Amino acid sequence: MRLLPDTHLLIWAAEESSKLSKEAADLIGRLENNRFFSAASIWEIAIKRGLGRADFLINPDELRLELLANGYVELPVTGVHGAAVAGLPMLHRDPFDRILVAQAMIEGVTLLTVDPVVAGYPGDIQLV
Repeated sequence: MRLLPDTHLLIWAAEESSKLSKEAADLIGRLENNRFFSAASIWEIAIKRGLGRADFLINPDELRLELLANGYVELPVTGVHGAAVAGLPMLHRDPFDRILVAQAMIEGVTLLTVDPVVAGYPGDIQLV
């Protein structure tokens, strides 16, 4: 399975947080799954950490290196991804969530999310 965890899942998995559901932990932890992370998630963490958001205190540089060291593949944001956002229904206003949805659709990966609104988008999105 090709998985793209959303930003919160990446943070919770890295911090071994009790907020991470068993289902999400099992999917992310399976070494046979191809795990990706979006450059947009690192960008989101950097911005929201800079704003002092309590749920984004993790260091984005360290998280990126940890993800790469643990076998994740970095998924860059491209113009194709950006253009695909224009075709999405306006279910969610967060641009970071919208780009993750577009990336999952374009790249043919399953987006794992904790956000029921994001899970309402068309495509291979799994609420965990």
